Amino acid sequence: MANDHEGKWARLCKSVDALIKKRDVPGVAVGVLYKGVTATAGFGVTNVDHPLSVTDETLFQIGSITKTFTGTAIMRLVEMGKLDLDATVRTYVPSFKVADEMAASQATIFHLLTHTGGWAGDFFDDNSAGDDASSKYVANMADLEQLAPIGTVFSYNNSGFYLAGHIIEVVTGKSYQAALRELVLEPLGLKHCYLDAGDVMTHRFAVGHENADEGAKVARPWPLPRAAYAAGGLVCDVKDLLRYARFHLGDGKTEDDTQLLSSESLSRMHTPRVTVWGGSAWGLTWATDEIGETRQLSHGGGTVGQVSFLRLIPEHDFAIAILTNADRGGAVTGEVGRWALKEYLGLEVPEPKPIESSEAELAPYVGRYRRPFGDVELGILGGKLIAQYTPKGGFPTQDVPPPPAPPPMSLARCEEDRLLALDGHAKGTLLDIIRKPEGAIGWLRMGARIHIREA
Repeated sequence: MANDHEGKWARLCKSVDALIKKRDVPGVAVGVLYKGVTATAGFGVTNVDHPLSVTDETLFQIGSITKTFTGTAIMRLVEMGKLDLDATVRTYVPSFKVADEMAASQATIFHLLTHTGGWAGDFFDDNSAGDDASSKYVANMADLEQLAPIGTVFSYNNSGFYLAGHIIEVVTGKSYQAALRELVLEPLGLKHCYLDAGDVMTHRFAVGHENADEGAKVARPWPLPRAAYAAGGLVCDVKDLLRYARFHLGDGKTEDDTQLLSSESLSRMHTPRVTVWGGSAWGLTWATDEIGETRQLSHGGGTVGQVSFLRLIPEHDFAIAILTNADRGGAVTGEVGRWALKEYLGLEVPEPKPIESSEAELAPYVGRYRRPFGDVELGILGGKLIAQYTPKGGFPTQDVPPPPAPPPMSLARCEEDRLLALDGHAKGTLLDIIRKPEGAIGWLRMGARIHIREA
């Protein structure tokens, strides 16, 4: 790494080393790609019960960052003429159903890749480890409730990517694993990316951890169901993740100068397609945001006790990947990511500021907001807006009991119809109040998921 970058990298490593101790995160792998130069390192241990040192070759579950790999595979199939983004899902899966027939008949590949299907998306089901896993999952989507009209509201939707993985299998005639390897992993030289636990276990890999009174403890189960692979199943090391980032920062060529995707297809993936809030939007599988006038692409991932984050700044040929093996790893990915943006690029993500509000200004938001897998209730106590979240579903499968409800948290307005969590487990989280066309409050979006306001 060039001399002007070596100091920044050394300070970043020192910061990570101190931060994992402060946050009680057992292990972290970090990598920075800047102007063609890559630096990677590992910190801490893979497993508090059977500790091995984390290195830059330790495998971590990257969770939903996998969705961008799925999107990349789909764009290859689009260029091959095997898929059409504007074609309906039923073009490829005629039997596809959700509870709302209009949504089922109108849903397109575009809706899946932009999280605008509108049905309940956190449906986690493990009904098979065989080649029929995705087809059985898709059949079980038939009763998923429609939370918003299709194509109208962004709401993060895992089930849409389970479905996208199944469509890849249908049009290629191969398993998702085989198709992804052929379409993306092998052409990009990603030799340390795996989906099946049997492949992972022959290498040094991280296990997830959850916070407990006595410190971090191993989280179980470790593997994700096979049907979930396209939504969040990839396991890789930080070096391969940055190699993948390099491709998305480029012009569609691989390291051996093969044109894997056209620059136009990459641009289609990276261009904002659906507005989330203000300058925050979603492209085809990538979150697209503005930091001042600088565009960033990003995606996070979370599995059972593992949290990861990948951020790309195309204008500066910059990427940072942060992989952690703790459910509180988001504190590390957030702090390290912000530090790197400021130190390397001079960019600062603006922090939302609470606005002093009267009870009369807060009162319209009071109420119960529901979705099949978790409810949020807003009320006023002592002149302040208070939120209570109650989980109703488990992960990585529905038969896992939901976690205990977290303590209530205080909210404040930070702009019109936008709320900021001031404390608690979700401190710093933004909650969006989404109104229907006639102006009435229709939904509360928390954790990127919409909850319907009850009358």
